[in-house]
Amino acid sequence: MRNPPVIPLRAGGRRGGVPLVAVAHGSRDPRAAATVARLVDAVRALRPDVPVHTSFLDHCPPAPVPVLDGIAAAGGTSAVVLPLLLTAAYHSKCDIPAVLRGADARLVLRTAGTLGPHPLLTAALERRLAEAGVEAGDPDTAVVLAAAGSSDAAANATIAGLARVWRTRGWRGVVPAYASATRPSPGEAVAALRDAGVPRVVVASYFLAPGFFSDKVRDEALAAGAAAVSPALGDAPEVAELVVRRYEEAVVGAEAAAAS
Repeated sequence: MRNPPVIPLRAGGRRGGVPLVAVAHGSRDPRAAATVARLVDAVRALRPDVPVHTSFLDHCPPAPVPVLDGIAAAGGTSAVVLPLLLTAAYHSKCDIPAVLRGADARLVLRTAGTLGPHPLLTAALERRLAEAGVEAGDPDTAVVLAAAGSSDAAANATIAGLARVWRTRGWRGVVPAYASATRPSPGEAVAALRDAGVPRVVVASYFLAPGFFSDKVRDEALAAGAAAVSPALGDAPEVAELVVRRYEEAVVGAEAAAAS
């Protein structure tokens, strides 16, 4: 495994110039890659001084290593690798480190944190619910926070924690649900809330991009009686801002390491 790297920064002014390599999960569904492309374009608009590259762990090109090797071949010396993942689970803990060990050894790498959890994602969830006709914090509305689910218990606990915090913003209730690996499923969560007499149940989709899981969640939830299901977070402005923040945190961390 690489030692903690030091990323050189441009002298003076705003930090920038270090290439950002965004790493998305990848999907066979073409909507997912198109959504990631829009998000990356939004990031470029926020930080036009930063070269931003897109890569995918699986299902569609380009993979991270060829992108990183291309940076090295063009004379680059460092890069920030940023997981476009909403929780820290197997992909961020195992897959990304394994992939990066195959990158050009001349390139100094800093891996940024996963996107979530973060208050900006809660704001993005509320934005997408509003687009589906759901007023934020409605006391007559309960929210099912639907995530992909993971074999990593800590990742599932993160979703449950996010639900607990989000409930304090005025909702009738917020409960977690998972499309795979653990329970309750979104359909089960919606049905339980309706059986408890909640006037209105909606589902907030905690997915970066549309695909198999988001479609499954929507179909299950509507069949169980959900009044609305929000779309994937995608290129919501809050998500683009969070990508920039994670990038800048990684660069600042590298500068602190260099100074120590």
